[in-house]
Amino acid sequence: MSEESRLREQICLLAKSMFDRGLTGGSTGNISARTADGGLLVSPTGTSFGRLDPARLSRFDAEGRLVDGDKPTKEMPLHAAFYDTRSTAGAVVHLHSCHSVALSMMSDVDPDNFLPPLTPYGIMKLGKVKLLPFFMPGDPAMGEAVRGLAGKRSAVMLANHGPVVAGKDVEAACNAIEELEDTARLAMMTRGMHPRGLSEADVTRLVTQFDVEWDV
Repeated sequence: MSEESRLREQICLLAKSMFDRGLTGGSTGNISARTADGGLLVSPTGTSFGRLDPARLSRFDAEGRLVDGDKPTKEMPLHAAFYDTRSTAGAVVHLHSCHSVALSMMSDVDPDNFLPPLTPYGIMKLGKVKLLPFFMPGDPAMGEAVRGLAGKRSAVMLANHGPVVAGKDVEAACNAIEELEDTARLAMMTRGMHPRGLSEADVTRLVTQFDVEWDV
């Protein structure tokens, strides 16, 4: 099996795993990954994470031209913004995960640091998550908002919509976005209960010890 064939299979396997566990439903969400030649494999528009076909993934060449497969997701400007601004981005995942969306609707969340510091792994895998305002689905302005961050964030939360995470490869991106949803779920479960989170000193130690990108 070629390297690209393995990547196609991995994309579909990880997407189905997230679908099967209710992290995104119906035909929501999209996923992309860099190929060895600098191109992209992207989930097609209107497809379900539970039923992606490796042979029908949208294939872009290194110049950004669609060369094979089905029509890509309408959120391509969002994916392209991460690839263009983060040299380390090897994959991008976008979900419509319920708890993170619910948290984005709360009026008291910090737009610059969306996730509360409840566990070390949310910090280690994501750094600070930027809460972006609501955009119409497919609006190129989402990509422009990501570009405006100048590559300083690996994860954003689209208000009333869903999280988007870039990682070094497709497995890392999927692991990180699952951590984002888990942290949001903890935040919603403990909301109003005054949970004991991590202290500022704890966060500082994590950022230093694990070399976390922590945009200030």
